[in-house]
Amino acid sequence: MIYVGKAKSLRSRLNSYFADFAGLHPRTQSMLQTAASVDWTMVGTEVEALQLEYSWIKEFDPRFNVRYRDDKSYPYLAVTVNDEYPRVMVMRGAKRKGVRYFGPYSHAWAIRETVDLLLRVFPVRTCSAGVFKRAEQIGRPCLLGYIGKCAAPCVGRVSKQEHQLLAEDFCDFMAGNAGRFIKRIERDMLAAAKVEEYERAARLRDDIRALERALEKQAVVLPDTTECDVIALAEDQLEAAVQVFYVRGGRIRGQRGWVVDKVEDVSTSDLVEHFLIQAYSESESVPREVLVPEEPPEPGAMAELLSEHRGGPVRLRVPQRGDKKALMETVARNAHEALKQHKTRRASDLTTRSKALQEIQESLELDQAPLRIECYDVSNLQGTNVVASMVVFEDGLARKSEYRRFSIRWVEGQDDVRSIHEVITRRFRRYLDERDPVPRPGAAEAAGGTGGTGGTGADDAVAAGHVLTAYGFDDHEEGRAQPIDPETGKPRKFAYPPNLVVIDGGPPQVAAAQRALDELGLDDIAVCGLAKRLEEVWLPEDEDPVILPRASEGLYLLQRVRDEAHRFAITFHRAKRSKGMTASELDKVPGLGKARRTALLKHFGSVQRLRQATPDQIAEVPGIGRRTAETITVALHAQEPGGRAGGAG
Repeated sequence: MIYVGKAKSLRSRLNSYFADFAGLHPRTQSMLQTAASVDWTMVGTEVEALQLEYSWIKEFDPRFNVRYRDDKSYPYLAVTVNDEYPRVMVMRGAKRKGVRYFGPYSHAWAIRETVDLLLRVFPVRTCSAGVFKRAEQIGRPCLLGYIGKCAAPCVGRVSKQEHQLLAEDFCDFMAGNAGRFIKRIERDMLAAAKVEEYERAARLRDDIRALERALEKQAVVLPDTTECDVIALAEDQLEAAVQVFYVRGGRIRGQRGWVVDKVEDVSTSDLVEHFLIQAYSESESVPREVLVPEEPPEPGAMAELLSEHRGGPVRLRVPQRGDKKALMETVARNAHEALKQHKTRRASDLTTRSKALQEIQESLELDQAPLRIECYDVSNLQGTNVVASMVVFEDGLARKSEYRRFSIRWVEGQDDVRSIHEVITRRFRRYLDERDPVPRPGAAEAAGGTGGTGGTGADDAVAAGHVLTAYGFDDHEEGRAQPIDPETGKPRKFAYPPNLVVIDGGPPQVAAAQRALDELGLDDIAVCGLAKRLEEVWLPEDEDPVILPRASEGLYLLQRVRDEAHRFAITFHRAKRSKGMTASELDKVPGLGKARRTALLKHFGSVQRLRQATPDQIAEVPGIGRRTAETITVALHAQEPGGRAGGAG
């Protein structure tokens, strides 16, 4: 069994697979090419379908179904309630019958701190079976028994029934019923003080403080009666990360994370459905409310299934506003961070990187592994502020000191093909200039020199691809010896040719890049493109794309390179657009210096909001008088399309 799915209409579900094979997602194509037959089982309700789907996925582990796995081993606080003398301990791994679990917690030390505080009030046994048996034999308790943090049932200080009650109270407190214990101890403390048993009253006071400190370690985020799980996802084309915060009594009692490979083509709604089935089908703790980022395809059936497991009603909903919405955003940030850390761990492994480079070499039929990969992306907004980025990966790792960014000045409109051609031409003409310092006709113009279209000053450096790098890195950052120009004594910026050029785009962009290299006479640099829609790899002049396997480390590396180029281009485009708005509009207002322009932007946040403000609102900014405010209003409205050039009002 390679895939298990469910549907209300088998006809429409099967038609979606077999109607047009060429239009299917590559992962679905792979599944159909692997399959030999199709069988189906009829059930009575949607809930039965959900249950059967989960049980078969668990039994057969089909290769094309989504399967969540823990992104790390989380520790739990466990109480062995079925033991003759229950024990409190830290446990990891698979859950066992007869053990009550609390958590999970992010760190084992957090559990031990909490237990250390609670043992003062609930002195439950924490020792191993061997230590317990040894204490029974010699008739002397361990250290915790002497200092009052264990009731010492091993030597008969409390009976079996009394120790069981202590364990039950401990579990009730951890389950969120803290209020009644604190009130009971307060009553006992006041009663002891009333009969002048001050030492006992002081001990009870300290017990209350210990319980309050244990509660302070759990953040209060919602009203005291709230019992819910908050689920959020972060995903990309290949993987997804899930984070869950467990809220009991209005407090975050723990969190847990999963990651999943997208073996099949699934939406966020589908991921939510798969997760809910897998996470709660065997869970002993289903809350009254489950908050999700998006409803599953059949929310009513899913809520009914969860209600059956809980033995009571379960509400499934997407928070829209208020504290729960804010908490959902916090969980989502944790999910994004978990996905980022998962990718970082995967990318930092030397064996994995070597495998990725080898897979790329074999898939693209390269002469050698692409130890240096350069990726290019173009960013613009409706054809304005056109920029491009170049990112460099060496040995599968980002080399940020060699990132470059380009301003595209002589390409009009949204023409990514011409932009790619120009950027590749400029980058590799610079490479040829530095490899062979003999001047060639047109080199200065192609590099965006000081003449005509290239502009002047700092923007010239951007256009020429000079040292405008990410995060202020320079070419000496990594400690690698740089080629030195004998005339200037400075490092050459484009002296290293790549083994592989990756273009963010499909066949037209790849063809433009290859044409630029051919025009420069470079025939030893491989080119490919990575299209976002289906993660297809395109080679020049090939009619069909190269489809790398879904679990390919090579595809994962190409995707990381492409995403980094996209991020770098977007960052530069936004900075350039923001700078352009300020320069083109506020700089034209008479009487505004740099300090006043900065104060206006800081106060209003953007030129658009400033344009919408009245002269009275503008005059509230420190350093701006009434007359200057009217001048600003007139100037900004005059710059609008069809704007008025008259007075303010």
